[in-house]
Amino acid sequence: MVEHHPDLIPGRQVRPSDEDRDRATRRLQEAAAAGRIELGELDQRLTEIYQAKTQGELAHAGRGLPEPTRADLLVVREEPSSHFAMSVFGWFSRTGRWVAPRAFTSLSMFGGGEIDLRDARFADREIRVRAFALWGYTEVIVPDDVEVEIKGFGLFGAFDRSAVRRERGAPRIVISGLALFGGVGTRVKEAPKASFDRD
Repeated sequence: MVEHHPDLIPGRQVRPSDEDRDRATRRLQEAAAAGRIELGELDQRLTEIYQAKTQGELAHAGRGLPEPTRADLLVVREEPSSHFAMSVFGWFSRTGRWVAPRAFTSLSMFGGGEIDLRDARFADREIRVRAFALWGYTEVIVPDDVEVEIKGFGLFGAFDRSAVRRERGAPRIVISGLALFGGVGTRVKEAPKASFDRD
């Protein structure tokens, strides 16, 4: 019975949020798509998720499945921290813990900026970063556990494509824009080791 499951220890009696339930649901759906559980069992476990009153009961619905990775926890339902950044003869910075929107636009004109997504959470499975560097420079830093596509264009400037990555099933970042007499750099850096599924 669920009541005797080791997940149901005092430290796991916190009530789950809607976001926790959504994450658990996605985990089960992906497990079913990979053939780890059958559709009948998926239906039963989804019912457990929506009836769960504690984190322990929610964890029990995912029994026997691989533990979620950091990339599995990237997508959240929180409101994005910002949608736009601009520097004119100056510098902007989007780093640390922030929620990246489905579309983020930056403009560097005779200035520069940094968009660091290593410790960010995403408002969707795919986010788009549009970087425009006009006589300026913008650097986009991505974690090493996501998929990255780059569609930007350099006109008398450089739009770096070194961060392109293929990570099947991982959240996706599409970087586009224009470097005009300037540059847009892209770099891959190691993702933070700490889990950030909760504040």
